[in-house]
Amino acid sequence: MTAYAAVLSLFHTLNNIKIHPRPPISLDPQQLQSLSQNLTFFQDFLERHPTQEDYDLESRIAAAAYAAEDVIENHIVDQIDHARSTSENISSVDLYGGLERVIQDMDLIKGDVMEIIQEEIMTPQHHPHLHSNSSGAPTSTWQSSAMPVFDDAIITDVLDKLTGQQSSLQIIPIVGMGGIGKTTFARYIYSNSLIVGHFDIRVWVTVSQEYSVSKILAQVLYQGNRESALKENELGERVHKMLIGRRYLIVMDDMWNIEALDKVRRFFPDYNDGSRIMITTRLSNLAFELSDSHIYTRMKFLDEDKSWGLLCETVFDKELGCPIELEKIGKEIARKCRGLPLSIAVVGGLLKKSNMTRAYWIYTSENLNSIINLENDEYVLQILGTSYKELPMHLKPCFLYMGVFPEDREIRLSWLVKFWVAEGILKPITDKSLEEVAKEYLKELSERNLILIPEFQWDGEARYCKMHDLLREVCLREAQKQKFFGVLRQQKYHLPQDINMERRICFNPENTVDKYPPESLHVVESALLTRSYLYTGQLCIRQASPSLRFRLLRVHSPVNKYSLLFTNYDTIFEQTNLRYLRFSYAIEPLRFHSFYSLLWNLQTLKVYYSSDVKLTFKIWEMPLLRHVTILMMFVLPDSPNGEHNLVLENLQTLSWIMNFKCSEEVVKRIPNLKKLKVKYNISELDDSEVMPNICLNNLDRLQKLESLNLNIGDNCDVEKIMRNSVSFPHSLKKLILSGTQLNWEEVTMRIGSLPLLQFLILDWDACVGDTWKTIEGQFCSLRCLKIKSCEELKYWETDSSYFPRLEILHLDGLTNLEEIPSSIGDIPTLKSIQLKYCSKSAEVSAKRIREEQKENGNEDLDIQLENERIREKQKENGNEDLDIQLENGYEEFKKYSEEGDQVVSDSYAGDEEDEEEGDQVVSDSYVEDEEIQIQHQDF
Repeated sequence: MTAYAAVLSLFHTLNNIKIHPRPPISLDPQQLQSLSQNLTFFQDFLERHPTQEDYDLESRIAAAAYAAEDVIENHIVDQIDHARSTSENISSVDLYGGLERVIQDMDLIKGDVMEIIQEEIMTPQHHPHLHSNSSGAPTSTWQSSAMPVFDDAIITDVLDKLTGQQSSLQIIPIVGMGGIGKTTFARYIYSNSLIVGHFDIRVWVTVSQEYSVSKILAQVLYQGNRESALKENELGERVHKMLIGRRYLIVMDDMWNIEALDKVRRFFPDYNDGSRIMITTRLSNLAFELSDSHIYTRMKFLDEDKSWGLLCETVFDKELGCPIELEKIGKEIARKCRGLPLSIAVVGGLLKKSNMTRAYWIYTSENLNSIINLENDEYVLQILGTSYKELPMHLKPCFLYMGVFPEDREIRLSWLVKFWVAEGILKPITDKSLEEVAKEYLKELSERNLILIPEFQWDGEARYCKMHDLLREVCLREAQKQKFFGVLRQQKYHLPQDINMERRICFNPENTVDKYPPESLHVVESALLTRSYLYTGQLCIRQASPSLRFRLLRVHSPVNKYSLLFTNYDTIFEQTNLRYLRFSYAIEPLRFHSFYSLLWNLQTLKVYYSSDVKLTFKIWEMPLLRHVTILMMFVLPDSPNGEHNLVLENLQTLSWIMNFKCSEEVVKRIPNLKKLKVKYNISELDDSEVMPNICLNNLDRLQKLESLNLNIGDNCDVEKIMRNSVSFPHSLKKLILSGTQLNWEEVTMRIGSLPLLQFLILDWDACVGDTWKTIEGQFCSLRCLKIKSCEELKYWETDSSYFPRLEILHLDGLTNLEEIPSSIGDIPTLKSIQLKYCSKSAEVSAKRIREEQKENGNEDLDIQLENERIREKQKENGNEDLDIQLENGYEEFKKYSEEGDQVVSDSYAGDEEDEEEGDQVVSDSYVEDEEIQIQHQDF
């Protein structure tokens, strides 16, 4: 596998030099041809032999590919460093000689491989190793894993314990070995309709071995996987305040230490109201400590019939079932999984993606024979490892890469995809971007049950994934065995000989997620060939010594929300080989001078800074750029005229651009842009000089644009910016407008006609006028609509057929809206209506819609009113006489919403800021179902 990743990586390096209009070095054409031919040969061989276990041969291939890459990239960095002081090139003698030696080594390896191939031709194969879908393109849409068949008696027993007459706070442990289905069972109980109706509030918390008390409390407080800057006691006090007076259920998943519960339990009130804490754990002794022996529930292995049923459900179409010729051997495979649901699911995922032949199933059964007598934990790891070995070669590097992320953490897919692209471990597919290839790989890993997709976004795609800790252990074992990456844990990976040759280093502190030990920098001083340095927490780069300049790094990033913090300006530009750079900057004003174009390899740039950033025209000379995100803002310079002007074919993201000049010249240079955020603010500029060049007339020429966020400040001449009735690209799926001052007829005709638009936010002053009349045939694909702070809107005339696919409606700050049209409630796809800071009459109409729908048998429509939430909260706080009157004004109403404890607001409104890019979100019960959030395309 490492050899395959090395071959792909070198392919990408050579291609980046080839397509660059001003490559930092020139390669000898004959050497380039020899390298390419050898790499193609090795790639083909490795793809045809994905279970090849000749580690000596693989290590030789990997070493040769890495050696070529080291020679090339070291020469590039030397040349760039030399170019800072002189225009002359350094000698290419060492480059040529080094590559010549590598090519000779490759030729020798190629000869040995050809001998293996010749032997295979002469010797019939004894086991079929065929994959029906080895191209990486899945044959079906994403599906959830098959649900294990839980014993009815266990279900009834746990439900009784949770809802029984015992009034005091009870702890209900669920015990069982890893992979037996504890979390899946707990989720099943958690979502049971009896439990949903019985408890006032339900919270799910993931604990894991390396727990943080603050993180546990934050998960309870925000009812989601969020971190908080609040101190532990403050978090605890808010949790206690939130839970008082409510019958609550808290699930603490994957607990390893009783201290984790002891440290947070004091914040969980016990007022004899039937509240419960349910935990899942692998440790029987922990369950005994937490409760009486008759209270805890032990998960049982599936019997042979249920094991076979789960395997069939995982592998076969429900209507077609198992072919008769596979039934006997299939039951044998199910039996060898020992009734462990995780093993059955993973082996089933392997069989599902294979050719449905009896010979292959016999081969799979024989592979399981060698591990049948191992102890449980080792057995599970071995059986999961078998499924890894049977993966198509193109998936193996990507699967192992998942191990760099901390245990039990949600993995943000947008980051993962960018990491894969920057690492160069994706096999290019004609007519598809690397991001699209990555998404196909994720789908296939999901279909094989190797990763879990817990929730989906509004567009049916995923934002996060998770990995079972046993599968992560497989990743760590295989990655370290094959030297794919090295994991640093405090004091556990300190020998220089262990770290010298690592291409990727991941540092995961055991006891903290927030602080990066500065002394650990010395551990990697000798890792001069490292290409990726990933860590949990925040690292501050100060006066880095020469040995810590990471001269060959491609990816230098935390794997969580933190960013690399630079306090030395010049340090940014010393990492000239970087492909992925995400950083914060402090102390001096940040001005990107021409040196940033020396980052010749850069693909993703994310800058978190407190004021605007100015780029130079050199950005147009960086053809490998794919994503540029700068908070607060950045000014995109004019593209220079001349015959050497570049088209940034790979550029997909620009966020946020200040005063974007959407000229024909600019637009034609970014033809594949998918995501664009723009803000106009002309207050400090000369109107006569700037305004003629600022307009959006050419916006519709961005024919691949899928997401647009357009914000026009109140100091701008909106008519000039929106001149000639701006047309939006028909490719748009997501549109957020603010300050555009469109009249409502324009919204209907110009936005409603967009055929693919699924998500629309009309924010502050996006629209003017008091009446909105919609017509049939518009908004055909719209699923989510939010209207916020369009205070002139008074009358809304529509029909249920005018929004045929609408699922969520969010109205915020519409203080003059007379009513919500009653026909809105009749939209068959509608799941949720949310009102926040709206008029009293609008609230009355929402209540009327609720009652009408209930009378019509529609119990599923969720209508959430901020007024009701505030009154309930104030009542809980002892303010029985409060009668909020909206007539007192918008700000008066907001005061009650914002005062004191923010917990309910957080659970109602969700994250007010997208962690990656700062988009606001719409969140409620609907989001819990499908992760529908206002954010730019993250995946």
